[in-house]
Order: sequence, then structure tokens, then C-alpha cells
Amino acid sequence: MKPKIPKVVQETGAVLEKAGFKAYLVGGCVRDLYLGREPKDWDIATDARPEEVQKLFPESVYENNFGTVGVKTEAKDERLKIIEITTFRSEGRYTDKRHPDEVKFAQTIEEDLSRRDFTINAIAMDLADPKREFIDPFGGEADLKKKLIRTVREPRERFNEDALRLMRAVRFAVELGFEIDQPTLKAIKDQAGLLEMIAKERIRDELAKMVMADRAAEGIILLEDTGLLKFIIPELREGIGCGQNKHHIYTVFDHNVRALNYTAEKKYSLVVRLASLLHDVGKPRTKRGDGPDSTFHGHEVVGARMAAKIMDRLHFGKEIADQVVHLVRFHLFYYNVGEVTAAGVRRFLARVGPENVDNLLKVREADRIGSGVPKAFPYKLRHLLFMIEKVKRDPIEPKMLKLRGDDLMALLKIPPGPKVGWILGILLEEVLDDPKLNEKKHLEARAEELGAFSDKELVALSKKAREKKDEFEEGVEEGMKKKYYVK
Repeated sequence: MKPKIPKVVQETGAVLEKAGFKAYLVGGCVRDLYLGREPKDWDIATDARPEEVQKLFPESVYENNFGTVGVKTEAKDERLKIIEITTFRSEGRYTDKRHPDEVKFAQTIEEDLSRRDFTINAIAMDLADPKREFIDPFGGEADLKKKLIRTVREPRERFNEDALRLMRAVRFAVELGFEIDQPTLKAIKDQAGLLEMIAKERIRDELAKMVMADRAAEGIILLEDTGLLKFIIPELREGIGCGQNKHHIYTVFDHNVRALNYTAEKKYSLVVRLASLLHDVGKPRTKRGDGPDSTFHGHEVVGARMAAKIMDRLHFGKEIADQVVHLVRFHLFYYNVGEVTAAGVRRFLARVGPENVDNLLKVREADRIGSGVPKAFPYKLRHLLFMIEKVKRDPIEPKMLKLRGDDLMALLKIPPGPKVGWILGILLEEVLDDPKLNEKKHLEARAEELGAFSDKELVALSKKAREKKDEFEEGVEEGMKKKYYVK
């Protein structure tokens, strides 16, 4: 085998070699080259010390304690803009199960490979070797052929060094479609509790990679089978064995995992995948009764709160977390042709946000397929899209009113305060019912009428407007609850 190595990588290795140093491709890029996959990054191991690497590559960055220098290139490919060059190293004890207590520079590539996690990642390739033969002291090539995840040397020792490797074993198995060899699998199950010592950010990153894999659903199942899931998203486990009603053939856990599987097959975004996995996480806590007529009233609200805690605990960024929680909260929307009016669709858009509709419908698709329904996007949802297209230019939020807050305060000669919000809220509700009312003259006249009311009267009117909205939503949701036995 003579794999194709990018020219910029070969040139980087050549600079080291010309200066009298060794240059080896190592880790994931060698593994991926063997498997015919496109490497995500390119790592070079060398006997040159970090300061020597920096002298050879002035355009470089060295900001760590592990001997890794990031060499900047002029490549257009994002994966090649930074090539990491790491000095051969060996590592001491891992007292905290996360970081080596001491990092020492090593003399040989074999010594460097001995510190790595799995055999398939402990293979090197000498960039100066025209035959591109492997340096493979731990049988990584044989494990690649057997599609096997196996630790370098004794598995318990490897997992004690860095407990994140427990998750990495599962992630590699999922990403590559490999199996975990039995001694390694047993060690994972025996030492699953070590994962509690790992920083949540590192767990989050591994989880995100796993969820974005084509076999994401298998990953969640394997996390459960190995005992790791309870240290990552224990809330999901509440759905194990939790039966649903006559409209569901799967338990809550199986349903959530199947929903994730659909989004992985469709190659949807991380936000949609996470929301689909968590969309019914609140069902076990809201279940009432048992058997075909059991109910899950309010599970979307409870689930959204649970999702918020999960996303916060795993330190997901605010933007991703907010979107996931929002999709979980509003995944249970009801729409039936002939029952929901244009005003209802406008209120739906006001509630979920036009920018979230596409992702929300994707979660609904996953919900349906995860329930065993054969058709992901029925006529009802297509009709909803038609209605959304029809009303999408109508005003659905205060800033779309032809009368702004500043205009209102100038008109009524009132200072900023709750009264401005009450009046704008009432005006918006009226415009949601009839967009033709969104004319400045009409809104000014109506605002003057409302401005003559006392604060108490405005609060009552504002509450009445909200009740009108709630009455509509509760009416359509009640139909859904009866149909799907959700009370």
C-alpha cells in the first residue's frame, strides 16, 4: 500500500529530515489512510525538540506542555492549515485519571507509540520511506483488518491513565463500525465509574463526535451496555423499560434512540440530533397510568427543563443549548388541516420562531419514524408548510408592528415602563388575528384608546389577550391529547 499523502505534509516532513531529524506520520491519519478514509488532521512525530521545530518553522505556535508545535501552512484545505509536530515522548503516572503527572521526551518512535490508547492509533509511517511501510509494534494493522478496538497493552492500565479513553473506545467503535475486543470491553464495564473524574467539556466533545457519527444510535446503546451512559446522560436511562400507550410500539428509551438514528441517517445537524435524542426525555417523569391508555401530560415542558440541565451539565455552548431546549419544548405541536386557522399559524410562528421551523419539523420527522410510523412527512406537515409560506410576511412579533415603542411613548407622552409593553402586547394580539390592522393610523388610534385605560385595566386586557391565545392553543392541543392519549 502506498497511500496518498498531501504535498504540504511531505514538504513539512522533508524540512525535518533535511535538518537531520526523523519525521513520522502517527495516530488517526495513519489509521484513516489505511482504511481509505479522509484524515481529519495530520500529525507528525519527531525526535526534534520543540525549540528545534520552532527554529525550522518560524510560522508556528507552541502553547502547551506536551511537546506539540502547531506549524502554520498556506494550504487552502482547512485540515492542512495547521500541521501538529510532536516530539517523541513518554508519560509518567496519571494520578488524576486525566493528565500525565510528568511528560518526558523519548528517544524512539516505538517508545512514543507505546503511550497511545488503542493499537489502531499506535501505528506510524516514516515520511522518508518511499515504500510507506508501517511501524507497528502493537499489532494495529492486524486489528484494522479484524475491525477491532483493542488497547495498547493492558486495558485497565490504559483507562486508569486517562478515563476519557472509556468513551473514546465506544466512539471509535461507532465511527469505524468496529467491535471492542472482549478484555477491553470488560475493562470498560468494570471501570466505567472512572468517567466521573473527567472534565465535562471533554465528555461533551466525545459525545458530540459520537452523536454526529452515522451509527450514532448504536453509540448510545453501547454507552448503556458498557455502563457509561449513567455518567453522561443518566436522564435518558429513565426511559429504559418505560412503556408508552397504544400509539407507540417502543419504550421511551428505544423511541428516543430510534429518533436519533433517523436524524443520523438523514445527516441532520448536531442540534437536531441532540433534540431528537432528548425530545421525550421528560416522559417517564410525567407518566400517569400504565398500559395502552397511559398519559404523559406536560412531558414537553418537563423535558425542556431536563434538557436545559443536561446541556448545562455537559457545558454545551449557549447557542446550541438554547436551540436544543427550544426544540424539545415545542416538538409537541398540533396541526390538522381545516382545524388551525391562519391566525393559529401566525401564533405558532410567534411561539416557535420562524428561524426554528425547519429544525422543528426535522425533529417531528424523527419523532414519527422513531414511533414506527412509516411516513416521516405526511400531508398535514406539508400543508402546514404551505400555510407558513402563506403567512410568513405577516407580523408575528412586536418589532413587526407599524407602531414602535418609541412612537407609542411619544404619542401617549409616557415614559418607558410596563405600560408600553402591555399596550404593544394587546396590539400584537389583535394584529395576529387580522394582519390588515397593522397600519400606523389604526394602531395609533387604538393605542390612544388603550392609553386612556388605567394600569389595572390594561393588565386585565393584556391577560385577556393572552387567554385568547392560550384558549386557541389549548383547544388544538386538547384535540391532540385525546387523539394521542396525552392528558
